[in-house]
Amino acid sequence: MTDVATQTFDYASQALALAQNIDGPDWLADLRKDGQQVFEGHAWPTRKTEHWKHTSLNALTKQDYSKLAGTGALSLDDSEAQLLYQIADLEALQLVFVNGHFSEALSSDIALDTVEVVRFSQANDTQQAVIKQNLGKITVNDEHLFSALNAGQLSDGVFIRFLKNKKTDQVIQVVHLTTSGQASFSVNARLLVVAEAGSQGTVLESFVSDSGSQSALVNSLTECRIEDNAKLFHYRLQLEQEDIVHIGGMHVQLNAGSQLESFHVGLGGKVKRVDVVVNHEGSGAHCDLKGVYLPQNSQHIDYHTCIEHKVPHCTTDEVFRGIMADQAKAVFNGRIHIHPDAQKTLAQLNNRNLLLSNKAEIYTKPELEIYADDVRCAHGATIAQLDDKAMSYMLSRGISRQEAEVMMSFGFINELLNDLAHHPIQEKLRPILAELFGKDDSLTRHIL
Repeated sequence: MTDVATQTFDYASQALALAQNIDGPDWLADLRKDGQQVFEGHAWPTRKTEHWKHTSLNALTKQDYSKLAGTGALSLDDSEAQLLYQIADLEALQLVFVNGHFSEALSSDIALDTVEVVRFSQANDTQQAVIKQNLGKITVNDEHLFSALNAGQLSDGVFIRFLKNKKTDQVIQVVHLTTSGQASFSVNARLLVVAEAGSQGTVLESFVSDSGSQSALVNSLTECRIEDNAKLFHYRLQLEQEDIVHIGGMHVQLNAGSQLESFHVGLGGKVKRVDVVVNHEGSGAHCDLKGVYLPQNSQHIDYHTCIEHKVPHCTTDEVFRGIMADQAKAVFNGRIHIHPDAQKTLAQLNNRNLLLSNKAEIYTKPELEIYADDVRCAHGATIAQLDDKAMSYMLSRGISRQEAEVMMSFGFINELLNDLAHHPIQEKLRPILAELFGKDDSLTRHIL
């Protein structure tokens, strides 16, 4: 008998078979069928595929991800589970999914007159019409293999609609919690956000897990349509245990005068890959996209971003920072594409990286592709180690080398945390990220 640990699996065939056996709402059947067809006809990424050349998908062949998780009891009680994602002093209403299954016990009762929040499977006829009008229309499945797979395996999802000319103060938090102790399984997560004209709201996506070794593959896809003069604050926090395989996407359509402020945090894993695509479709739109990634041990993380400026008078400010420790590997590919009609564009992209080990790796590739002549654009990337002069200064002040390394590393990303619009989210993230650099509380005493 072949040992399971030495087997290899045909992931593409498994994923397609799982998709064809998905039981979901009939009104989503056409979307599932289209996704399956695109996935089946799509070439599998290899090291010769430009956008995957530094990220291997071999991890998908090491375990059998052909099943969904069971709906058994949590391996931790409700209060322990809530500690993983709840944020003190943040006015948040939660929809919680455990191993891909909706948990009514952990979720809030959301009844507001400024926003509609509903699962696809519970949507009424009017909501179904809005969902069908937008779902799958912002992402281009032909260009994103796992977006097509997400559509092909779609059984449920979350629809959030911020209503016209209304401001929603409460944060809508969508939580995906995975737990240890189960056989390998797949999670298909889908979120659709529509911010109607003149509205303002905040969406927080939290991907968390307990501390036990995980056997999950998470395929998550978020689509956002931000209508004229609407503003969306968006946070995507990937804080899962390091054995998780996570492949995600966020695709946004910005209309005239709309604004997006999106912040991403990514801890490393076996494989973690996130594609962020923002389309400027209306004049005067603004995109503020920031993020930090912090792989360590032998973890891997990959961020691919693409900002499409299609119309005049739009602006983009994109900043990502990464800290790589031990034998970790990170990939950052940021592209800003200025179309011929996108005159008067103002766009800048900055990627800074800090290597804490001689064995850590970063592959960074900032790109500007400009076809308009009246624009102001800039891009840049840096790779460095801790500054020797700054280290000497801190040592001369009686600070230990270990504590100085923690303080300098944390300071590298703290500037971005300080800019977050929601202060409680800063306070939630600081101890989580600081602990990555200093396991001993004495090493983080001056930064927390």
